[in-house]
Amino acid sequence: MLTAFARAFKTPDLRKKLLFTLAIIVVYRIGTHIPIPGVDYTAVQTCIDQASTNTGLFGLVNMFSGGALLQITIFALGIMPYITASIILQLLTVVIPRLEALKKEGQAGTAKITQYTRYLTVALAILQGTGLVATARSGALFQGCAVAGQIVPDQSIFKTITMVITMTAGTAVVMWLGELITDRGIGNGMSILMFISIAATFPSALWAIKQQGNLADGWIEFGTVIAVGLVMVGLVVFVEQAQRRIPVQYAKRMIGRRSYGGTSTYIPLKVNQAGVIPVIFASSLLYIPALIVQFSNNQESGWATWVTQNLADTGAPVHVTLYFFLIVFFAFFYVAISFNPEEVADNMKKYGGFIPGIRAGRPTAEYLSYVLNRITWPGSLYLGLIALVPTMALAGFGANQNFPFGGTSILIIVGVGLETVKQIESQLQQRNYEGFLR
Repeated sequence: MLTAFARAFKTPDLRKKLLFTLAIIVVYRIGTHIPIPGVDYTAVQTCIDQASTNTGLFGLVNMFSGGALLQITIFALGIMPYITASIILQLLTVVIPRLEALKKEGQAGTAKITQYTRYLTVALAILQGTGLVATARSGALFQGCAVAGQIVPDQSIFKTITMVITMTAGTAVVMWLGELITDRGIGNGMSILMFISIAATFPSALWAIKQQGNLADGWIEFGTVIAVGLVMVGLVVFVEQAQRRIPVQYAKRMIGRRSYGGTSTYIPLKVNQAGVIPVIFASSLLYIPALIVQFSNNQESGWATWVTQNLADTGAPVHVTLYFFLIVFFAFFYVAISFNPEEVADNMKKYGGFIPGIRAGRPTAEYLSYVLNRITWPGSLYLGLIALVPTMALAGFGANQNFPFGGTSILIIVGVGLETVKQIESQLQQRNYEGFLR
């Protein structure tokens, strides 16, 4: 990997792309430290220093914003609205025929769907920004902080609208920066910004684990998390690269005096076909009841107490069990809507392709569905294991569950890193011209 980056910096056009990407990252990180107007920055820092931040849904969004959410900066919402909008439109593509037709139109249809994604991102940013401002005004953003209610001194309507507009504009700028990286830089822009956001929260989260540890001044917990993280990185790299290759043979056709086809290829089915989406779905769904309790007027009732003790606590057996089974369920659900065996079989039949030993048409679709279900089982169990290992490792030492969003951060970091390195290597190969004589 280091060799690939060294060779990339020696290539002029790739060096420009890498430097442009780094410049956009610097701009993004600067924006995560600029507070929005109407916020008492001193009170925010006081609550953050007291380590009394909410580790529920706010902790999840804070990780994707690179720590900007709890500091209430102009990039407080980060890329979370764009991620949510992309997932919603991808799900609606299966339900709404118009979106499905746009998806099949090629580049023009993809551009239209991208435009819809931008509109939905802005709408979600307005909604989430309003919720964040309301939460900050009520003092619920920081639990146990004495000055939590003083974060927004001026609670007038004009000031609230200004704060929401500022955060919405910040989300639009983040989306624009991601698209700039995609067009003129290296890798997928949104994935790169997500990578940077998560990596930025790692040092503080790991150091918090050391400070909250009880064994040998926290160094044993700290070393355990590092060791578990290295093992998980190796496991993620192994599984993310694993795929089932289904061979496909195309029949030879004669058109005039030329023969077409007759080639052999394969359909790569990844073991983790769903990526990190099931973990995000499961976490968001589990945090909804805790969010309802937080904004309810009767937090001392029986159901509110049960939700707080079993669902809001990430180390509770009920939370861990539901989390694991929801990940497995959403893995199968997302694979079912993102990969259509019937469509793949029809396309193969249309262009004269077939799987050796399998008849074209419906038998091919049934075979693809059978193989996909078989490899989704280990993929879903792997996702559940990766998401729960950090929580269980810290619970064994009785430490506070402060590791950022479990193993999802490692999933995203390793996945984005692998894809970026692959793209750099592919562009290096395109520029590696070999002569006739070696």
